[in-house]
Amino acid sequence: TILDHMHLRCKCHGLSGSCEVKTCWWAQPDFRTLGDYLKDKYDSASEMVVEKHRESRGWVETLRVKYAFFKHPTERDLVYYEGSPNFCEPNPETGSFGTRDRVCNVSSHGIEGCDLLCCGRGHNTRTEKRKEKCHCIFHWCCYVSCQECVRVYDVHTCK
Repeated sequence: TILDHMHLRCKCHGLSGSCEVKTCWWAQPDFRTLGDYLKDKYDSASEMVVEKHRESRGWVETLRVKYAFFKHPTERDLVYYEGSPNFCEPNPETGSFGTRDRVCNVSSHGIEGCDLLCCGRGHNTRTEKRKEKCHCIFHWCCYVSCQECVRVYDVHTCK
């Protein structure tokens, strides 16, 4: 993928940018371009099934598209034949603890957000009081004195 997205980059040298001498080199694509391309490939990956059949040399395994009405993958497409594990529920085989009781961010739409992280199960909200240092003052020389404040936080956890 990186090689396919390499591009020629050049720089001019000379008085006042006259480009009397030009240096060119092959440059890698920027990370965002590469990431977007690979994410598109991941999103359009083809699900395959493993078929075993007998040939003169013995049993042979081949991959076949699971759903014939989808496009057949090319050499440059991603394919898979095992689904991803369900990380929402605990699974000792994969080492996943699930997401129940995980702290989530109620205002985020990203992976740490309650909607996605809690796998549609919803979330609980509780109020916590925490003691923290506050109103700190630096004294010359050489110490800092602080007060202790109690702050109230809403903590959201997955059901």
